[in-house]
Amino acid sequence: MFRTRLLSGIVLVALALLLIITGGPVLLVSTAILSLIGMFEFYRALGFEKTPLAFSGYAVAILYFADLQFRFMPSDFMVMTLFLVLVLIIYVLSYPKYDTAKAMGAFFGLFYVAVMLSYIYLTRQLPHGEYVVWLIFLASWGSDTCAYCIGKLFGKHKMTPVLSPNKSVEGGIGGVAGAMLLTLIYLLVFQKTMHLHTTTIVLLTLSSGAGALISMVGDLAASAIKRNYGIKDYGKLIPGHGGVLDRFDSVIITAPVIYYFSSVILARLPGMGH
Repeated sequence: MFRTRLLSGIVLVALALLLIITGGPVLLVSTAILSLIGMFEFYRALGFEKTPLAFSGYAVAILYFADLQFRFMPSDFMVMTLFLVLVLIIYVLSYPKYDTAKAMGAFFGLFYVAVMLSYIYLTRQLPHGEYVVWLIFLASWGSDTCAYCIGKLFGKHKMTPVLSPNKSVEGGIGGVAGAMLLTLIYLLVFQKTMHLHTTTIVLLTLSSGAGALISMVGDLAASAIKRNYGIKDYGKLIPGHGGVLDRFDSVIITAPVIYYFSSVILARLPGMGH
């Protein structure tokens, strides 16, 4: 099991490297595909993955990602507003086929998976985004790895005994500290390339710490949803890891945090050469 998980993790990192370094439409399309798979997994957990309600979600997700490339909509919120109206139309016209939980789940699934994951692409589009985007993964996957190691060695106090008995407070602290240390090392390596001042490095490192802290919420929230619906994993697409949502549960919530912090820091502070 460990070997399978390790090999899958290596392949996953290699693919991430390839797609993110390439950027542009390639990253946009791959993120859209990832989002559609994740939405399918989420809708399947709720029990309506192959229904008109679900297909309307997939269609609007494609529309949303197309708009990120071509910008034919006045606002991203317009896409979400139109989808909410569409969900309500389907809900009313097909009543009582879908209960309220499924109608709300359709809208939540689009936002939770597609919109949140799109921040990987949006972060890549920032100034020096080819470097900044890796903070998302240092804050999520890096934090997760550090938390696991520290938790195994020093974990004594349960973080959420009912929801996730194996996670400890010590592991959580180690995860945040580890993510910040990895980010600091990463930024120091690319300091000259990115023309970073010390203040910018410190603030980006703190942003990574905030992202790591939030990533734990994403991980635990995904676990809570699975427990509510009585499933162990969202899927089996990634051997040893489960589905897309099992592997990207922390990335989903970390990506927007890193995007917004980085946007403010890079736009308002000196140190970013153009």
